[in-house]
Amino acid sequence: MSLIPQNIFVFDIETIPDVVGGRRVHDLDGLTDADAAQAMFALRRQETGGSDFLKLHLHKIAVISIAARMGERFKVWSLGEADGDERDIIARFFEGIERYTPTLVSWNGCGFDLPVLHYRALLHGVSAPRYWENGNTDQSFRWNNYLSRFHERHTDLMDVLAGYQGRAVSPLDEIATLCGFPGKMGMSGAKVWDSILAGDFAGVRNYCETDVLNTYLVYLRFELMRGRLSPEEYRRECARVRESLEMENKPHLTEFLNAWRESAMEIDG
Repeated sequence: MSLIPQNIFVFDIETIPDVVGGRRVHDLDGLTDADAAQAMFALRRQETGGSDFLKLHLHKIAVISIAARMGERFKVWSLGEADGDERDIIARFFEGIERYTPTLVSWNGCGFDLPVLHYRALLHGVSAPRYWENGNTDQSFRWNNYLSRFHERHTDLMDVLAGYQGRAVSPLDEIATLCGFPGKMGMSGAKVWDSILAGDFAGVRNYCETDVLNTYLVYLRFELMRGRLSPEEYRRECARVRESLEMENKPHLTEFLNAWRESAMEIDG
């Protein structure tokens, strides 16, 4: 019998510069969004000596994608539209946690996704009591909550697989590719802002969904490795994902499925 949780949300966020916040913090009034972003990048390069990756509190969430195992069902979807409201995206994400109390799974969620979500929820005043529970109200959260690095309600696969050693971390794309999964397909996080400026929001959303699919498949392999899935159960879970992608019949999911079939290892069934 499978030992993996019944409700699993594998999640990933894509972000753009918070140009409204950047104007406030850096006195950039009067600049267009594109120019304000370029100014923010330039200031960041001065701070770091080269990198223009913004501080986490100056990231605005454009998309949250989720690959979910709910009981016997698997589905991948995204929160966020081209003209969507960031507060609504964040509120809906935390409402899902409030309703289902799922196991959260990420790749570098402790280092990026969750801190960004914290800052943006703080900015918008989004309530998320279940997520922030630490055992004061529900004793079952005292030894297993979403906030502790070493608990399992949130499993940061990158952190866990690296043995919590920063020098040992690896990129999702390479780990997924080594495991016979598709890896990144035509985009990276560095291209998100340019893609949105060019009007290709759908491409960003599709990219985020393939990222959570890679993460979900790595998670299944992780659960096989630590004995919470038998080889037969693991193959059934992989088949469940394939069946879901076939039923969705969306071009980017079909492309992911075909790439997986071409590179899949025998272990995947």
